[in-house]
Parts: sequence; C-alpha cells; structure tokens
Amino acid sequence: MKYRIFGKKQLLMAALLIIWAAVLITVIILTASDSVSAKQRKLPVYSVETNEKKIALTFNAAWGDETTDDILSILRENGVRATFFIVGTFADKYPESVKKIYNAGHELGSHSLRHRDPVKQSFTELTEDMSASCDLIFSLTGAYPLLYRAPSGSYDDKTVEAAEELGMTAVQWSADSVDWKNPSPEDITKRVLKRAAPGGIVLFHLGKENTASALPGIIESLKADGYTFVTVSELLIKGGSFIDQNGVQRPAPIN
Repeated sequence: MKYRIFGKKQLLMAALLIIWAAVLITVIILTASDSVSAKQRKLPVYSVETNEKKIALTFNAAWGDETTDDILSILRENGVRATFFIVGTFADKYPESVKKIYNAGHELGSHSLRHRDPVKQSFTELTEDMSASCDLIFSLTGAYPLLYRAPSGSYDDKTVEAAEELGMTAVQWSADSVDWKNPSPEDITKRVLKRAAPGGIVLFHLGKENTASALPGIIESLKADGYTFVTVSELLIKGGSFIDQNGVQRPAPIN
C-alpha cells in the first residue's frame, strides 16, 4: 500500500480551504438568520408608497400648550388638516385645547398616557397605557383614536403588537423637524423641505417656540411644489398592504 506524502505547502492550502469553507458556511447561516429576523420584526409606518404628492403634517402634544392657537390658525388659513398625537397628561392639563383641535377638523391619535418608554413596559402595561389614553381622548371628543405614536419614537415588537391588539396603527415619521431642539424657523423649514416626499409624514411638536413661525413657509413651499395635505389616516393604504423593512407601507402584491 502506498501512502501519499503531503508537503507543508499543500497542508497549508488544505487548512486555508477548510477555514474558508467554515467562514462561508457561517456567513450563510448568519445571513439567513438575519433575513428571518428582519422579516419577523414588527415596524410602525414611517411613510406610505404613493404616486400622488400627498403628505401628512403631524404634531405631538406632550408638553406646553402655548403655540396651539397659533398653529390651529395657520392650518385653518391654509386649509390644511393635520394629525395630532395627544399624551394623556396633556389632555388632562389642557382638555379645552384637545377639544379645540378636534373641533377644528383635525385627527387625533394616542401618544401614550404619561410619555413613558414603551420598550421598558410589558405588553399588558402597554395595552393598559394605550387604552387609558384613548379613553381619555374619547371622553373629551367622542372620537376613539385609531393611531398610536410611541413616546420619543421608542418601540419594539410588543409596542406595535399592543397597538394592533387595540385596533390601532403604530405610526412614526419620515421627516423630523427637530423643533424640540428649538432651531431657528429657517433651519426647521430647510430640514422639513429637504426630507419631504410623496407619502411622507412630518413631525412637529406643540409648545415649541419656532414651529409656528416656520409652518406657513413650509406649507406654502410644499403647495407650490404640488403637494396636497392629508391626515395620516387618509394617507394610509386601505385594504391589503404590508410594511417593508424600512417602515414603508406598500400595497400587497397581486397574486
């Protein structure tokens, strides 16, 4: 019987091939695992696929109330309906403002009861929090919110699932004005217009000093560019749809 003697170079090459194969198999397994995880991850709606130049302005109502009247006046003068996400503590403190927003024809969504981080809460705590905030809004307006926005944009799978459990759609945003940092009106305007796109959702806040100053110019510029303004519910796709890995709501594929 003859035995083949391998040299050091051949053994080294064989070892490198084995290592390369092991690395390749690991990458394939991890990629497949990541793909499965991505498909399973629950996402809120950041924007909506549409061929129309439609955009939704949204306002989080969590802190001060001092700009509410100015913002409502600007929206009314420009014929714009928006969506306001209300925190329960805001509704408790400013019930007349919540009624005023609703009576002006705007849409109301829940922004939680006390603006606590959803990720740090259990599923039961989340559903109780959401239900309580919606009940409070309903008691003031007679309208039950169908939209939910997580405090500080913080969410995980159970956050989206809790909203769905209550028949609500979880919503984020695609264009952040960052008005909570109190930038100048010019900076707010530039930031929003740069990020505006068909099917987009723009984030503002009540009680921030430069939001109302920037708003007329933003609306005027978007109108000049052919945009129409809708509420978030009007923007969302009705019927079959899915949310892709980037949080874009898209029509369900036709079989």
